[in-house]
Amino acid sequence: MTNRIYNFSAGPAVMPMPVLEQVQRDLIELPGVGMSVMEISHRSGPFEAIIGAAEADIRTLAGVPDNYKILFLQGGATLQFSMVPMNLLTEGRTADYIMTGTWADKALKEAKRVGTTHETGSTADTNFNRIPRDDELAFTPGAAYVHMTSNNTIEGTEWHRVPQVPDDVPLVSDASSDIFSGPIDISKYGLIYAGAQKNLGPSGVTLVIIREDLLARSSKSLHTMLNYTIHAENGSLYNTPPAFGVYTLGLVIKWLLANGGLAGIQAVNQRKAGKLYAELDRTGFWTPTADKASRSLMNVTFRLATEDLEKAFIKEATAANFDGLKGHRAVGGMRASIYNAFPEHGIDELVAFMREFEAKRG
Repeated sequence: MTNRIYNFSAGPAVMPMPVLEQVQRDLIELPGVGMSVMEISHRSGPFEAIIGAAEADIRTLAGVPDNYKILFLQGGATLQFSMVPMNLLTEGRTADYIMTGTWADKALKEAKRVGTTHETGSTADTNFNRIPRDDELAFTPGAAYVHMTSNNTIEGTEWHRVPQVPDDVPLVSDASSDIFSGPIDISKYGLIYAGAQKNLGPSGVTLVIIREDLLARSSKSLHTMLNYTIHAENGSLYNTPPAFGVYTLGLVIKWLLANGGLAGIQAVNQRKAGKLYAELDRTGFWTPTADKASRSLMNVTFRLATEDLEKAFIKEATAANFDGLKGHRAVGGMRASIYNAFPEHGIDELVAFMREFEAKRG
Protein backbone atom coordinates (compact mmCIF):
# COMPACT_ATOMS: atom_id res chain seq x y z
CA MET A 1 0.00 0.00 0.00
CA THR A 2 1.56 3.27 -1.11
CA ASN A 3 1.11 6.57 0.66
CA ARG A 4 2.27 9.06 -1.96
CA ILE A 5 2.20 12.75 -1.15
CA TYR A 6 1.75 15.59 -3.64
CA ASN A 7 5.21 16.45 -4.96
CA PHE A 8 5.49 20.07 -6.08
CA SER A 9 9.29 19.96 -6.25
CA ALA A 10 11.03 21.76 -9.10
CA GLY A 11 13.24 18.73 -9.71
CA PRO A 12 13.83 15.89 -9.42
CA ALA A 13 10.12 16.01 -9.88
CA VAL A 14 6.99 13.87 -9.96
CA MET A 15 6.92 11.08 -12.52
CA PRO A 16 3.94 9.31 -14.13
CA MET A 17 2.61 6.51 -11.96
CA PRO A 18 2.32 4.07 -14.90
CA VAL A 19 6.02 4.65 -15.59
CA LEU A 20 7.00 4.06 -11.96
CA GLU A 21 4.94 0.87 -11.93
CA GLN A 22 6.59 -0.34 -15.14
CA VAL A 23 10.02 0.40 -13.69
CA GLN A 24 9.09 -1.50 -10.55
CA ARG A 25 8.03 -4.53 -12.58
CA ASP A 26 11.17 -4.48 -14.75
CA LEU A 27 13.71 -3.52 -12.12
CA ILE A 28 14.76 -7.03 -11.11
CA GLU A 29 14.26 -8.73 -14.46
CA LEU A 30 13.71 -7.02 -17.78
CA PRO A 31 11.19 -9.16 -19.69
CA GLY A 32 12.94 -11.71 -21.88
CA VAL A 33 16.39 -10.68 -20.67
CA GLY A 34 16.79 -12.25 -17.23
CA MET A 35 18.67 -9.25 -15.79
CA SER A 36 17.81 -5.84 -14.44
CA VAL A 37 17.89 -2.94 -16.86
CA MET A 38 20.63 -1.59 -14.58
CA GLU A 39 22.76 -4.69 -15.24
CA ILE A 40 22.63 -5.17 -19.00
CA SER A 41 25.52 -4.06 -21.18
CA HIS A 42 25.05 -0.85 -23.13
CA ARG A 43 26.56 -2.76 -26.08
CA SER A 44 23.91 -5.49 -25.87
CA GLY A 45 21.01 -6.00 -28.23
CA PRO A 46 18.40 -5.32 -25.53
CA PHE A 47 19.87 -1.93 -24.67
CA GLU A 48 20.33 -0.97 -28.31
CA ALA A 49 16.62 -1.69 -28.70
CA ILE A 50 15.82 0.49 -25.67
CA ILE A 51 17.80 3.51 -26.85
CA GLY A 52 16.64 3.05 -30.43
CA ALA A 53 13.00 2.98 -29.36
CA ALA A 54 13.48 6.08 -27.19
CA GLU A 55 14.89 8.00 -30.14
CA ALA A 56 12.20 6.80 -32.55
CA ASP A 57 9.42 7.68 -30.11
CA ILE A 58 10.86 11.16 -29.52
CA ARG A 59 10.89 11.72 -33.28
CA THR A 60 7.25 10.64 -33.46
CA LEU A 61 6.14 12.63 -30.41
CA ALA A 62 7.77 15.94 -31.39
CA GLY A 63 7.92 15.54 -35.16
CA VAL A 64 11.71 15.77 -35.13
CA PRO A 65 12.92 16.24 -38.72
CA ASP A 66 15.34 13.73 -40.26
CA ASN A 67 18.17 16.30 -40.38
CA TYR A 68 18.36 16.46 -36.58
CA LYS A 69 20.38 14.20 -34.32
CA ILE A 70 19.00 13.08 -30.95
CA LEU A 71 21.64 12.62 -28.25
CA PHE A 72 21.40 11.16 -24.76
CA LEU A 73 24.19 12.75 -22.72
CA GLN A 74 25.23 13.28 -19.12
CA GLY A 75 26.08 16.27 -16.93
CA GLY A 76 22.64 17.88 -16.88
CA ALA A 77 21.71 21.17 -18.51
CA THR A 78 24.56 22.75 -16.56
CA LEU A 79 27.16 20.94 -18.67
CA GLN A 80 25.30 22.12 -21.78
CA PHE A 81 25.93 25.69 -20.63
CA SER A 82 29.56 24.92 -21.54
CA MET A 83 29.14 22.44 -24.39
CA VAL A 84 26.94 24.76 -26.44
CA PRO A 85 29.53 27.56 -26.74
CA MET A 86 32.46 25.12 -26.93
CA ASN A 87 30.89 23.51 -29.99
CA LEU A 88 28.97 26.36 -31.62
CA LEU A 89 30.78 29.60 -30.73
CA THR A 90 33.40 29.63 -33.46
CA GLU A 91 36.33 32.03 -33.47
CA GLY A 92 35.57 35.63 -34.38
CA ARG A 93 31.83 35.37 -33.75
CA THR A 94 29.51 36.44 -30.95
CA ALA A 95 26.90 34.44 -29.06
CA ASP A 96 23.70 36.29 -28.13
CA TYR A 97 21.97 35.47 -24.84
CA ILE A 98 18.44 36.53 -23.92
CA MET A 99 18.44 37.18 -20.19
CA THR A 100 15.22 36.04 -18.55
CA GLY A 101 16.32 34.68 -15.19
CA THR A 102 18.78 32.85 -13.00
CA TRP A 103 19.49 29.93 -15.32
CA ALA A 104 19.96 32.17 -18.35
CA ASP A 105 22.50 34.10 -16.32
CA LYS A 106 24.34 30.90 -15.40
CA ALA A 107 24.43 29.85 -19.05
CA LEU A 108 25.86 33.22 -20.05
CA LYS A 109 28.59 33.04 -17.41
CA GLU A 110 29.82 29.73 -18.83
CA ALA A 111 29.72 31.04 -22.41
CA LYS A 112 31.86 34.02 -21.41
CA ARG A 113 34.62 31.57 -20.52
CA VAL A 114 34.64 30.37 -24.13
CA GLY A 115 34.32 33.48 -26.29
CA THR A 116 32.56 36.75 -27.04
CA THR A 117 28.98 37.10 -25.82
CA HIS A 118 26.25 39.73 -25.92
CA GLU A 119 23.15 40.25 -23.80
CA THR A 120 20.57 40.71 -26.51
CA GLY A 121 17.72 41.56 -24.18
CA SER A 122 17.00 41.43 -20.45
CA THR A 123 14.17 41.85 -17.99
CA ALA A 124 16.46 42.14 -14.97
CA ASP A 125 15.08 45.62 -14.30
CA THR A 126 11.76 44.04 -13.27
CA ASN A 127 13.35 41.11 -11.39
CA PHE A 128 12.80 38.84 -14.38
CA ASN A 129 9.04 38.80 -13.82
CA ARG A 130 8.30 38.78 -17.56
CA ILE A 131 9.53 37.64 -20.97
CA PRO A 132 10.95 40.45 -23.15
CA ARG A 133 9.01 41.70 -26.17
CA ASP A 134 10.47 41.25 -29.65
CA ASP A 135 11.15 44.99 -29.88
CA GLU A 136 13.37 44.71 -26.79
CA LEU A 137 15.71 42.23 -28.47
CA ALA A 138 18.74 43.52 -30.39
CA PHE A 139 20.61 40.71 -32.13
CA THR A 140 24.24 40.76 -33.20
CA PRO A 141 24.53 40.60 -37.00
CA GLY A 142 25.91 37.22 -37.96
CA ALA A 143 25.79 35.89 -34.41
CA ALA A 144 27.00 32.34 -33.84
CA TYR A 145 23.69 31.56 -32.17
CA VAL A 146 20.97 33.04 -29.95
CA HIS A 147 20.41 31.32 -26.61
CA MET A 148 17.10 31.36 -24.77
CA THR A 149 15.72 29.69 -21.64
CA SER A 150 12.21 28.62 -22.60
CA ASN A 151 10.89 28.34 -19.05
CA ASN A 152 12.35 30.10 -16.03
CA THR A 153 11.91 27.68 -13.16
CA ILE A 154 12.84 30.08 -10.38
CA GLU A 155 10.99 33.17 -11.60
CA GLY A 156 7.89 31.37 -12.89
CA THR A 157 7.90 32.78 -16.43
CA GLU A 158 7.72 31.02 -19.79
CA TRP A 159 8.06 31.89 -23.46
CA HIS A 160 4.68 31.50 -25.16
CA ARG A 161 6.17 32.33 -28.56
CA VAL A 162 9.43 31.67 -30.38
CA PRO A 163 11.63 34.80 -30.50
CA GLN A 164 12.10 36.17 -34.01
CA VAL A 165 15.80 35.62 -34.54
CA PRO A 166 17.52 36.36 -37.88
CA ASP A 167 17.02 33.59 -40.46
CA ASP A 168 20.72 32.73 -40.66
CA VAL A 169 21.23 32.50 -36.87
CA PRO A 170 20.54 29.21 -35.03
CA LEU A 171 18.26 29.45 -32.01
CA VAL A 172 19.45 27.41 -29.00
CA SER A 173 16.96 26.66 -26.25
CA ASP A 174 17.43 25.41 -22.71
CA ALA A 175 14.06 23.67 -22.43
CA SER A 176 14.80 21.77 -19.25
CA SER A 177 11.64 22.68 -17.37
CA ASP A 178 9.00 22.77 -20.11
CA ILE A 179 10.20 20.39 -22.80
CA PHE A 180 7.36 18.38 -24.38
CA SER A 181 4.74 20.20 -22.30
CA GLY A 182 3.00 21.15 -25.54
CA PRO A 183 3.50 21.15 -29.32
CA ILE A 184 6.89 22.39 -30.55
CA ASP A 185 8.23 23.16 -34.04
CA ILE A 186 11.72 21.67 -33.83
CA SER A 187 12.68 23.19 -37.19
CA LYS A 188 12.71 26.67 -35.62
CA TYR A 189 15.68 25.67 -33.46
CA GLY A 190 19.27 24.79 -34.16
CA LEU A 191 19.66 23.01 -30.83
CA ILE A 192 17.41 22.14 -27.89
CA TYR A 193 18.66 20.67 -24.64
CA ALA A 194 17.00 19.57 -21.43
CA GLY A 195 17.93 17.86 -18.21
CA ALA A 196 15.53 14.96 -17.71
CA GLN A 197 14.57 15.40 -14.07
CA LYS A 198 11.57 17.67 -14.57
CA ASN A 199 9.52 16.46 -17.55
CA LEU A 200 11.44 13.52 -19.03
CA GLY A 201 12.45 11.11 -16.30
CA PRO A 202 15.06 10.72 -13.56
CA SER A 203 18.14 12.86 -13.12
CA GLY A 204 21.29 11.66 -14.85
CA VAL A 205 20.37 11.86 -18.53
CA THR A 206 20.27 14.98 -20.71
CA LEU A 207 18.43 15.17 -24.01
CA VAL A 208 20.04 17.15 -26.85
CA ILE A 209 18.38 17.65 -30.24
CA ILE A 210 20.79 19.25 -32.72
CA ARG A 211 20.53 20.13 -36.40
CA GLU A 212 23.09 18.11 -38.34
CA ASP A 213 24.76 21.02 -40.13
CA LEU A 214 25.79 22.51 -36.78
CA LEU A 215 27.91 19.45 -36.02
CA ALA A 216 30.48 20.80 -38.49
CA ARG A 217 31.32 23.50 -35.96
CA SER A 218 32.57 20.99 -33.38
CA SER A 219 36.33 21.32 -33.46
CA LYS A 220 38.46 18.17 -33.47
CA SER A 221 40.56 19.82 -30.76
CA LEU A 222 37.69 19.54 -28.30
CA HIS A 223 37.97 16.94 -25.57
CA THR A 224 36.15 13.83 -26.74
CA MET A 225 33.30 13.81 -24.24
CA LEU A 226 32.56 17.49 -24.90
CA ASN A 227 32.22 17.07 -28.67
CA TYR A 228 28.71 16.79 -30.12
CA THR A 229 30.03 15.19 -33.31
CA ILE A 230 31.63 12.31 -31.41
CA HIS A 231 28.38 11.58 -29.58
CA ALA A 232 26.36 11.83 -32.80
CA GLU A 233 28.70 9.52 -34.72
CA ASN A 234 28.52 6.96 -31.93
CA GLY A 235 24.77 7.05 -31.35
CA SER A 236 25.27 8.33 -27.79
CA LEU A 237 27.23 5.15 -27.04
CA TYR A 238 30.83 6.38 -27.14
CA ASN A 239 31.05 5.47 -23.46
CA THR A 240 28.62 3.91 -21.01
CA PRO A 241 25.50 6.09 -21.15
CA PRO A 242 23.09 6.70 -18.25
CA ALA A 243 21.32 3.47 -19.18
CA PHE A 244 18.64 3.47 -16.50
CA GLY A 245 17.81 7.11 -17.23
CA VAL A 246 17.48 6.44 -20.96
CA TYR A 247 15.24 3.44 -20.28
CA THR A 248 12.98 5.46 -17.98
CA LEU A 249 12.93 8.45 -20.32
CA GLY A 250 11.76 6.11 -23.06
CA LEU A 251 8.86 4.97 -20.87
CA VAL A 252 7.87 8.60 -20.20
CA ILE A 253 7.81 9.30 -23.94
CA LYS A 254 5.58 6.25 -24.50
CA TRP A 255 3.30 7.53 -21.72
CA LEU A 256 3.00 10.88 -23.50
CA LEU A 257 2.24 9.19 -26.81
CA ALA A 258 -0.46 7.09 -25.15
CA ASN A 259 -2.09 10.15 -23.63
CA GLY A 260 -2.70 12.29 -26.68
CA GLY A 261 0.83 13.36 -27.48
CA LEU A 262 1.96 16.94 -27.09
CA ALA A 263 -1.43 18.44 -27.92
CA GLY A 264 -3.06 16.23 -25.32
CA ILE A 265 -0.62 17.06 -22.54
CA GLN A 266 -0.82 20.77 -23.38
CA ALA A 267 -4.58 20.73 -22.78
CA VAL A 268 -4.04 19.09 -19.40
CA ASN A 269 -1.27 21.51 -18.45
CA GLN A 270 -3.34 24.53 -19.40
CA ARG A 271 -6.24 23.24 -17.36
CA LYS A 272 -4.07 22.52 -14.30
CA ALA A 273 -2.31 25.88 -14.35
CA GLY A 274 -5.57 27.68 -15.09
CA LYS A 275 -7.17 26.31 -11.92
CA LEU A 276 -4.24 27.39 -9.76
CA TYR A 277 -3.86 30.85 -11.27
CA ALA A 278 -7.60 31.41 -10.98
CA GLU A 279 -7.35 30.78 -7.25
CA LEU A 280 -4.33 33.05 -6.92
CA ASP A 281 -6.24 35.85 -8.70
CA ARG A 282 -9.55 35.31 -6.93
CA THR A 283 -9.34 37.62 -3.89
CA GLY A 284 -5.98 39.37 -3.66
CA PHE A 285 -4.91 37.33 -0.64
CA TRP A 286 -2.26 35.70 -2.83
CA THR A 287 0.13 37.61 -5.09
CA PRO A 288 1.42 35.87 -8.24
CA THR A 289 4.93 37.13 -9.01
CA ALA A 290 5.04 36.70 -12.80
CA ASP A 291 3.49 39.14 -15.25
CA LYS A 292 0.19 37.65 -16.41
CA ALA A 293 1.23 37.41 -20.07
CA SER A 294 4.44 35.56 -19.15
CA ARG A 295 3.12 33.11 -16.57
CA SER A 296 4.58 29.63 -16.65
CA LEU A 297 2.39 26.56 -16.98
CA MET A 298 5.09 24.54 -15.22
CA ASN A 299 6.23 26.65 -12.25
CA VAL A 300 3.63 28.81 -10.51
CA THR A 301 5.28 31.36 -8.20
CA PHE A 302 3.43 33.48 -5.64
CA ARG A 303 3.80 35.41 -2.41
CA LEU A 304 1.78 36.32 0.68
CA ALA A 305 1.62 39.62 2.54
CA THR A 306 4.36 38.73 5.03
CA GLU A 307 7.19 36.22 5.31
CA ASP A 308 5.70 34.94 8.56
CA LEU A 309 2.47 34.15 6.75
CA GLU A 310 4.44 32.38 4.01
CA LYS A 311 6.30 30.28 6.58
CA ALA A 312 3.02 29.30 8.18
CA PHE A 313 1.54 28.33 4.81
CA ILE A 314 4.55 26.19 3.88
CA LYS A 315 4.59 24.50 7.28
CA GLU A 316 0.88 23.71 7.24
CA ALA A 317 0.97 22.64 3.59
CA THR A 318 3.83 20.25 4.26
CA ALA A 319 1.93 18.74 7.18
CA ALA A 320 -1.04 18.25 4.84
CA ASN A 321 1.13 16.24 2.38
CA PHE A 322 1.85 19.06 -0.08
CA ASP A 323 5.61 18.85 -0.44
CA GLY A 324 8.06 21.21 -2.18
CA LEU A 325 6.03 24.43 -2.14
CA LYS A 326 8.80 26.59 -0.71
CA GLY A 327 10.12 29.03 -3.31
CA HIS A 328 13.73 28.99 -4.47
CA ARG A 329 16.10 30.39 -1.88
CA ALA A 330 17.11 33.17 -4.28
CA VAL A 331 13.61 34.67 -4.46
CA GLY A 332 11.63 33.30 -1.52
CA GLY A 333 7.87 32.98 -1.50
CA MET A 334 6.14 29.88 -2.80
CA ARG A 335 6.41 27.82 -5.96
CA ALA A 336 4.19 25.02 -7.20
CA SER A 337 5.95 23.01 -9.91
CA ILE A 338 3.25 21.20 -11.84
CA TYR A 339 5.04 19.39 -14.64
CA ASN A 340 3.45 17.00 -17.12
CA ALA A 341 3.17 14.13 -14.65
CA PHE A 342 1.66 16.12 -11.79
CA PRO A 343 -1.90 14.83 -11.31
CA GLU A 344 -4.77 17.23 -11.88
CA HIS A 345 -6.53 16.08 -8.71
CA GLY A 346 -3.49 17.35 -6.81
CA ILE A 347 -4.26 20.86 -8.05
CA ASP A 348 -7.84 20.52 -6.85
CA GLU A 349 -6.61 19.40 -3.43
CA LEU A 350 -4.13 22.28 -3.20
CA VAL A 351 -6.78 24.85 -4.16
CA ALA A 352 -9.08 23.50 -1.47
CA PHE A 353 -6.26 23.71 1.09
CA MET A 354 -5.45 27.29 0.00
CA ARG A 355 -9.07 28.33 0.53
CA GLU A 356 -9.04 26.84 4.01
CA PHE A 357 -5.79 28.64 4.81
CA GLU A 358 -7.15 31.94 3.54
CA ALA A 359 -10.35 31.49 5.55
CA LYS A 360 -8.28 31.11 8.72
CA ARG A 361 -5.63 33.75 8.01
CA GLY A 362 -7.22 36.22 5.64
